[in-house]
Order: sequence, then C-alpha cells, then structure tokens
Amino acid sequence: MFVSETEIEVRYAETDQMGVVYHANYIIWFEIGRTKLVKDFGLNYLDMEDAGYLAPVLDVQATFKRPVKYGEMATVRTWVEFYNGIKTIYGYEILNEDNELCVSGTTTHVVVAKDSFRPVSMRKVFPNWDEIYERNKK
Repeated sequence: MFVSETEIEVRYAETDQMGVVYHANYIIWFEIGRTKLVKDFGLNYLDMEDAGYLAPVLDVQATFKRPVKYGEMATVRTWVEFYNGIKTIYGYEILNEDNELCVSGTTTHVVVAKDSFRPVSMRKVFPNWDEIYERNKK
C-alpha cells in the first residue's frame, strides 16, 4: 500500500480565535492530500474531467484527536483505503510536527459521467487508474 505525504504550513486564515485550525479546513487538507496521491500515481484529475468524468465526494468522515495550531507544520498522509472498480475510499491522517495524530478520516468517491452524474465503472473507462488503484489499495 502506497501512502502519499503532503506538508502544509498552517496559515493564520485557517485558524479560529484560539489559533486552532478550524475543523472544515481539515476537509480541504484531505482534498490536497488526495490530489497529491493521484499525482504521485502519475495520474491527473484534469485528464478525467477532460474525458467527461468527475469523481464527486459522497461521504466524509473525520475524527478529531488533537488540534493543529497556527505556525505549525502539518503532514497529510493519504492512501487508497478501499477500491472495487466503482467506489473508492481514501484514508487520511493529519499529523502535527511532533508526529502526533491529530485528525483521521476518509472520503468516499465514485466516478460519474459529467453530463448525467450517473456512476461508471472506473475499470471500464479508466483501466490505467484501475490497475494503479488495485495495486496500491490497502
């Protein structure tokens, strides 16, 4: 199983009055991590979109264990938790600069046709993605 890592410097705009990262920003960090994972696989979401497909989020789960604060460096770890050709679940961990687990979570996606939003088999429309995801899933 391949795990992608992305470093993020916590910006002031991402925090609340307590200097703690506002909870919704972790979901944005999940997306940054997922995009980096896809890039690390040698793939690109733009190619998918140019071919007429999208991969919307169906579900987000997040568990908050400890805060990440302004001025810290965070690491987003991302991997393919589950994949069956239709549905993909990405796993995430966000660690602080002391390597402590702060947030864990998942996002669930399916590939859909852009014009109809009907789900499609990634195995059929993107066999190269399918091969890479099969090889790298948990």
